[in-house]
Amino acid sequence: MAREERSAGFVIFRSVGEGGREYLLLDYGRHWDFAKGHVEKGENDLTTALRELREETGIKDPRVIPGFQHEVTYFFKDRRKGLVRKRVVFFLGETATAPSDILLSREHEGFAFLPFDDAVKRLTFPTARQILRLAEQVAAAEQAEPHGDTLSKKPSAS
Repeated sequence: MAREERSAGFVIFRSVGEGGREYLLLDYGRHWDFAKGHVEKGENDLTTALRELREETGIKDPRVIPGFQHEVTYFFKDRRKGLVRKRVVFFLGETATAPSDILLSREHEGFAFLPFDDAVKRLTFPTARQILRLAEQVAAAEQAEPHGDTLSKKPSAS
């Protein structure tokens, strides 16, 4: 029987140029992935994702994009724990944090903000690439919509 683990994390992007996006990827030494970590007792998924993002990157105030919450499940073998079934839920967020302000935790060797195509190529795992493709669709649609008040327009009387 596999041991169960649950984690939560963020796909983070920053806006560049007109309608462009760069995604934050973290170098874990052996693989490239998103900021994520274990759900602790008393936390919900979003609280965990926000905490892990802050701890791993120093990003404190992502704008969480509504409507994006995707979960992946995979198995891996751990020397101490044996077979582990891991479920990870990802949220999508936009940051205004500059690359020079990223503060990596000790568990990472580096990071990169990359355009979508380069980010897809850099990610190590197929599940991460799948999540990024979904995130790109939502982020592109989000950036195409104006932010702020959404007042309904009344037809003009002619």
